[in-house]
Amino acid sequence: MAGFFKKFINKVRNRAEIDWEELEADLIGADLGAKLTMTIVDELQDLGRKISADDVVETAKKHIAAILPEDLADLQPREDGLPHVILMVGVNGTGKTTSTAKLAQSLKKQGHSVVVAAADTFRAAAVEQLEVWADRVQIPVVKGAPNADPSSVCYKAHQQAIATGAQFLILDTAGRLHTRHNLMAELEKIERTIGKQDPSAPHTKMIVVDATTGGNALQQAREFNKAIALDSLVVTKLDGSGKGGIIVSIYQELQIAPRYIGMGEEAHQFKRFKKQEFVEEIM
Repeated sequence: MAGFFKKFINKVRNRAEIDWEELEADLIGADLGAKLTMTIVDELQDLGRKISADDVVETAKKHIAAILPEDLADLQPREDGLPHVILMVGVNGTGKTTSTAKLAQSLKKQGHSVVVAAADTFRAAAVEQLEVWADRVQIPVVKGAPNADPSSVCYKAHQQAIATGAQFLILDTAGRLHTRHNLMAELEKIERTIGKQDPSAPHTKMIVVDATTGGNALQQAREFNKAIALDSLVVTKLDGSGKGGIIVSIYQELQIAPRYIGMGEEAHQFKRFKKQEFVEEIM
């Protein structure tokens, strides 16, 4: 995979000098953000000598590795026997429904029982997409009538998950526009509704963002985080975009830890985030 560092080395390999303005633009263009970019550039300039492409890469890697948290542990079933409830949020087009299905498949492969709630009731295509995936891997999907109250679908799915002893319940919510207050209020309502049957739920609140949207992904994470205090991140479309820096920016500002990355449409192209692998390969 041609990540940012590989592209950068190829670009400047035969140059006599580093162009500092161009370097700043490249780092910001990789979505590392202005703050981290200036930290890297300042440190390189403080070396007081001729700078090579390798110097840039090693300095950037060092700072990225220092910012990112240690890899998150696997999602685990609850010890109290109630389902581990995972709330999936994000705007339309980020790959949220696909990520929901891939996560369900991954948990089932680990031997866990899973129920999925198709709570994106305003988009028939999202419900159909989930049903196709779930049918393929034999995972039950709970859905409501078109345009039904999403929180009622989540409540019904939670009831079913409890009744059947499912270890995980994944709620695929509507692809809300983060600027719409009423849609954010709806997310808060889903949280309250789920809490009626298990005050500790939802247990994992995960936002899905598209790596190629850069600063928009950070803004989406900010807005959703205000509404429901997110704890983990899924970043999709990392296949060769060289835009993985958004993971660093989101964690540095919001402390939302990366949990999964999506590299394409196929089920196997969804995997756990590994810090070392990310720094070496994707960046």
